[in-house]
Amino acid sequence: MHYDVLDQPGWRGGIERFMARPFIQRFLIILIIVNAIILGVETNHEVMQIIGPELLMIDHAILWIFIAELALLITARGWRFFIDAWSIFDFLVVAIALVPATGSLSVLRALRVLRILRLINKVESMRRVVGALLGSLPGLGSVFGLILIVFYVSGVIATNMFGESFPERFGSLSTSFYTLFQVMTLEGWSEEIARPVMEIFPSAWVFFLIFIFISTFIVVNLFVAVIVDSINSAKEEANHEQGVTPTHIIESLNGLRSELAELKAQLNNNSDRK
Repeated sequence: MHYDVLDQPGWRGGIERFMARPFIQRFLIILIIVNAIILGVETNHEVMQIIGPELLMIDHAILWIFIAELALLITARGWRFFIDAWSIFDFLVVAIALVPATGSLSVLRALRVLRILRLINKVESMRRVVGALLGSLPGLGSVFGLILIVFYVSGVIATNMFGESFPERFGSLSTSFYTLFQVMTLEGWSEEIARPVMEIFPSAWVFFLIFIFISTFIVVNLFVAVIVDSINSAKEEANHEQGVTPTHIIESLNGLRSELAELKAQLNNNSDRK
């Protein structure tokens, strides 16, 4: 927890410390998982005819536990609760279930399954990964811009070259974009797209291979590289906040080595005396 109230000796800090206890957090994680399973089982009409009322009763009980949790946290943190983005997310996910799911709002009933996303806030490793993904958005934006350029250039070339012979695949720029997207995913690109085109344009394989090499093997891997770099950066920042840095590790190893050397010297002195 990163709230000042956690360190306060008053009743607010007591509530926060109680809610932060490991067994409370594990209990809430179990409830989130059970609630998600129930929401999945509710899609089975045969099961609902047999134990539907019981499942709805459990679902409502878990919902009220979540409401009590949020009420305690809001009481403890006050306005600070609405500063944290994850707390706001938890509040909205639980609040959706309180809106009457009738008429035009019936879609909100399906959104109850979003409660399972609260696991992200409860599990530190998940929260760190999601934070790293959000931190990688600026870099991903640059990669996305690059792939748009690749698609635009390739789409214009494909439309001009193959549009008249294959209007269903390359008849317009938008159609070419969709076809090239299928080629990028490598889903049936050879039999359904490339080979028919090559029957009329034998050299078309050069275009498709270059496009696949750039879009699939380079640009898509750049997405992965940006995300991995962001995750590593987030991990290094977390280690730095906890005081675990390469310098500290080296210092700890040097200290341990010195202690082992002193212990070895003492053992040698004792053996010499004997």
